[in-house]
Amino acid sequence: MSRPLLEIFEDKKVVEKIKKRLPYLFQLAESESSRAGKIGMEVGSVRERIVVALLIYKFGEANVETEIPITQREVDAKLFREPLSIKTITSKSFGGVKLIWTVDAQEM
Repeated sequence: MSRPLLEIFEDKKVVEKIKKRLPYLFQLAESESSRAGKIGMEVGSVRERIVVALLIYKFGEANVETEIPITQREVDAKLFREPLSIKTITSKSFGGVKLIWTVDAQEM
């Protein structure tokens, strides 16, 4: 995990906000993305926007790029110009978030 992402978990104020609000916001995302008791695939996009909002809150709008073409694979946002892939998990017993700091080996 890159240093900027680690800062989120070192900032006690942000950690408390995450503990308090992220489960509730994810629950809202599931509720808004459900029909007939089934969670739709769009829940991933809603959750992604929630995580991006957290990044903007912590690092500022100038450091989080969100205008990424939907066709660009494995890049959902950029933090300090570095690509991020945001994945979330839906499960009755376990839910979670996975952030991947992607690197394009061809550019290196």
